[in-house]
Amino acid sequence: MYSADQLDASSFVEGVDRVFYIILGFSFIFLIVITVLIIVFMIKYRKSKHPKAVQIEGNTRLEIAWTIAAVILVLALFFIGWAGYKPMRNIPDDAMKITAMARMWQFNFMYENGKVTDSLVVPVGQAVELDLIALDVIHSLYIPAFRVKEDMVPGIEKNMWFRAQREGGYDIFCAEYCGLEHSFMNARVRVLSDSAFQSWYVDTTRVEISKDMLPWQAGYEILRKNGCVACHTSDGSKLVGPSYRGIYGHMAEVETGGQSREVIVDSLYIRNSIFNPNDDIVNGYNKGLMLSYEGLVSDEEIGLIIEYLRHISQ
Repeated sequence: MYSADQLDASSFVEGVDRVFYIILGFSFIFLIVITVLIIVFMIKYRKSKHPKAVQIEGNTRLEIAWTIAAVILVLALFFIGWAGYKPMRNIPDDAMKITAMARMWQFNFMYENGKVTDSLVVPVGQAVELDLIALDVIHSLYIPAFRVKEDMVPGIEKNMWFRAQREGGYDIFCAEYCGLEHSFMNARVRVLSDSAFQSWYVDTTRVEISKDMLPWQAGYEILRKNGCVACHTSDGSKLVGPSYRGIYGHMAEVETGGQSREVIVDSLYIRNSIFNPNDDIVNGYNKGLMLSYEGLVSDEEIGLIIEYLRHISQ
């Protein structure tokens, strides 16, 4: 449950909740009426009172009346729902654009200045348009507190928008089953004041790295924020992809163009595996599960990743 200060977290909360409570109210009314009628009919037409069943003729007027009433009710609910849904598709012209990317099992958000984050940071009171891109399978970006949800389908351009009305942090979930780690595919929305957002936005550092971090620690932070640790472990255990532990500087058996060969896992191999992950597939793993990070990870960040791999392979 959300606290009282989150009940108006976005401009869509009131409209969505209104429809929900109206439908819920009608559902309770029908539940009570139908339950009462069932009990009445059970008593009135019980076997002991009517041992011999007789055909009950229909009532045309009654049938027409409840059909018309049902149509009117359904149409009324449709228009109430449409009134709440329509604003969700009318994206303001001045909306700030952010690209939301989903891959197993991570959300990333790219801003117009090139900044990439694993959390969605937005200013309070500003309309935000999310361009939705699924890089592998179907995902669904769901922000319960904002009452917004939209499927992300590979190859199909989709978008959604919202206007956050309260500063704070809110959950993001993937609401479409997408594989082994689906239940762990979540992120956060951080709603900042306009001044705080502008200060954060102009810092174009790709990944926020503390000055106190050692190079290998920064490398792990880059891997974590880009979702790499969802498929690769650091303790030697096997997930979707090979573990990072003990690989750097060692020989690996890979399949290249359908042919098996041995390669040394060095800086060139790491770089090519990040940008062209399907060139050399380590034996025992499947091709096509990892997509290219070209344009998402800089050369400097690759250098820090290599420092991390070197560190845990010693």
